[in-house]
Amino acid sequence: MSKIIPFKAVRPTLDKIGLVTCRNYDDYSSAELAAWLSFNPYSFLHVIHPAYMHSQKITLDKRFKGVAHKYQDFKDDGVFMEEEKPVFFLYEIKSKTQSFTGIVAGTSIDDYKKNIIKKHEDTLQYRVEYFKDYLHQTGFNTEPVLITYPDNETLNVWIDQKKTSQPIYNYSTTNKEKHQLWKIETDEEINWLTKQFKNIPELYIADGHHRSASAEMLYDQDSHLGNENLNYFMSFLIAESQVKIYEFNRIIRDLNGYSKDDFLEKLSEHFIIKDKEQELWKPQSKFEFGMYLDGNFYALFYKQANTNTSLIHNLDAQILYDKVLKPLLGIEDLRNDERIEYIPGKQSIATLKELVDEGEFEVGFMLFPSDISEIIALADNNLIMPPKSTYIEPKFRSGLLVYEL
Repeated sequence: MSKIIPFKAVRPTLDKIGLVTCRNYDDYSSAELAAWLSFNPYSFLHVIHPAYMHSQKITLDKRFKGVAHKYQDFKDDGVFMEEEKPVFFLYEIKSKTQSFTGIVAGTSIDDYKKNIIKKHEDTLQYRVEYFKDYLHQTGFNTEPVLITYPDNETLNVWIDQKKTSQPIYNYSTTNKEKHQLWKIETDEEINWLTKQFKNIPELYIADGHHRSASAEMLYDQDSHLGNENLNYFMSFLIAESQVKIYEFNRIIRDLNGYSKDDFLEKLSEHFIIKDKEQELWKPQSKFEFGMYLDGNFYALFYKQANTNTSLIHNLDAQILYDKVLKPLLGIEDLRNDERIEYIPGKQSIATLKELVDEGEFEVGFMLFPSDISEIIALADNNLIMPPKSTYIEPKFRSGLLVYEL
């Protein structure tokens, strides 16, 4: 049984919504960041990264306090408004090629602790503590955890019907996405939606493992203060069929002392290798890998496909690690080894080719993306995917909805 609650969101006023919301801070190059901060005084980037030019010269404590002060400034200046009562929201993101619709609600820390909200990724302790301190100092969060639930025809029909009503926001962004937000505010709607989720036995975190772990840590630290908002964290709940999963491709700086011919010979122990020459080839199915080395693309077909019944060892990301990255290239720590970097599969493989051709990297590997059934199976069995296995969409706009603590 899953518990969701409405909450008193803080959100931009209607006249400023298109100016306030932004992509995740890390998605901006330094030039883009400087431009947005210089020319758009309403951008939420001003809140999440105040005094950006001097961010390396101040302590984290001062930086977090600066975020809190800037957020309060936005409220005082009338950029944000607060809901009069707790509500749910329905949110749609639509691009040229795809669209996502889900429900924004508070989800339960107790459900998280009891594994009713299930995980499939490991977390880094320092990042969890960092974000916990951020939440503690700033007193708000605007990045919901992306949570998925089994497709439900009753919910789908209700969502489609709700989308025929007038949204409270309807705007486009500079990356050519259309965003619409509906408020779910009547007692009848709230009670009905709450009951629907009570009938869903388990929820699954698709993206946001560090955020949910940080919310749990903050609850453990501060729940004695009696703040009810700490009992929940903001989530964006979407049906399993709505989740879009991309792979993370890998680029490696060197061949760990191997010559090209020796490396190919070693690879042939576990893979059938086909030289694709200049064809921009990428894997077409599970147990296939792409490789770019010395100006040529290669298709690698795993010889032991389907022979291992272990969920983990059948993951393409795990196979690449077990058979290539660790034993041949000497990369043991996928998170911290400076010899490896990652490119989201949403980007063209021409980007990978260009980075290798420039000489900083010697070889690149392309993977076939996991599907949602693999993620759910791993979560159900309390198993953890290798780091940087998935790049998941949709991505929520910062500053659209704020959950205050």
